[in-house]
Amino acid sequence: MHLSLLLVDDDKELSGMMKEFFAGAGHRLDCEYDGRRGLARAASGTYDLVILDVMLPVMDGFGVLQQLRRRKDVPVILLTARVQHHDRILGLNAGADDYLPKPFDPDELLARIRAVLRRTNAAKGSRDVTIGDIRINAARREVWIAGSPADLTEMEFNLLEILMRSAGRVVSRDELTLALFERKASPYDRILDVHVSHLRKKLEGGRSMIRTIRGVGYVFARAA
Repeated sequence: MHLSLLLVDDDKELSGMMKEFFAGAGHRLDCEYDGRRGLARAASGTYDLVILDVMLPVMDGFGVLQQLRRRKDVPVILLTARVQHHDRILGLNAGADDYLPKPFDPDELLARIRAVLRRTNAAKGSRDVTIGDIRINAARREVWIAGSPADLTEMEFNLLEILMRSAGRVVSRDELTLALFERKASPYDRILDVHVSHLRKKLEGGRSMIRTIRGVGYVFARAA
């Protein structure tokens, strides 16, 4: 699974090494070096997880985390050289999903990221998702539009659930094909486009909810 990660840390040497490490593991890591810029990037909705240092210029990590939690539910792992019990509890109470003291082993960080995402995805899978007047119930596999049930096929439901849980983020054709059909996408395979077309007709009623990003994939528009 390809991950899109954000590291907010003012140690540029460490950030560079982490960028290389995660690239070698098949993941993308973007970096910011102060709290205010880090908050803006973390709140963009484009990352699977944020790795956040506590000791930052402009705004410290605790301040970033508190403001981020008012805007987004993105998973966060805190990094810090401060190992006092009070700091750890403060970070977890502020909404961190895990806490790793410096110095750390990059392999341990990656293992913790995967563990946090497993827990997060399991929790998401048990919750309804509502965007605008569209609501899906994952447990019952039901979709409601403006209070009325929608008749979707199993494949259309699976496609809609992936897009809605990733609302605001472009989901690539490769990611969708792998999740839905358990194989890699082919340049000439149009089956995904057919399912998207059918889903649009059932959901949108003239609205543009599922947008095509040419040459990349699809994105489900967030509610205004």
